[in-house]
Amino acid sequence: MTRTRRFAIACSAVAALLALFLAPTARAAGSSVGRLLAPARVCAHQAQFKARPALQLRAMRCLTNYARTHAQLEPLSGSKPLTRAARHKAADILRCDEFSHEACGREFTYWPKHFGYIDGGCWTAAENIAWGTGRAGSARAIFRAWLRSPGHRENILGPYTELGVGLRGGRLEGHRGAHVWVQELGSHECS
Repeated sequence: MTRTRRFAIACSAVAALLALFLAPTARAAGSSVGRLLAPARVCAHQAQFKARPALQLRAMRCLTNYARTHAQLEPLSGSKPLTRAARHKAADILRCDEFSHEACGREFTYWPKHFGYIDGGCWTAAENIAWGTGRAGSARAIFRAWLRSPGHRENILGPYTELGVGLRGGRLEGHRGAHVWVQELGSHECS
């Protein structure tokens, strides 16, 4: 069996910092962002940062699949191992107060391996992480920032078949009420 390991990582920080970092990219990607960003009537609760976490997670999955569908790609199916991995990565980021794909000293594939998604066979994986406070931590704000970032957008529109999304709230880098978002994307299809 051919073993393929493809992994991509991308991360973003507080929306205010994102605006400074992504300003040139945002202008270049502006037209595609508008086309790929679902309207509120399609993905409910996407801008409601105070909505129940389950509703915010549903909104993020909806936003992701809307973007893929409007890019003529297949939607991603949910994956319990990737969802568990995403939740644990978000918890690591808060627990270790370290906004990193290697939070708590663990490589980005640590949790997908731990939960059996990466099992030594053929797999591809990617991870997007982001955080924000208040409205900047809503699913819509985070997803818009990801779409404006070439690396994050590449992950969202990449050759993946499954998705896990995690959201945790807490204190990060001195900011109370931070929403930490993690997307774990993967596939077991061999090329």
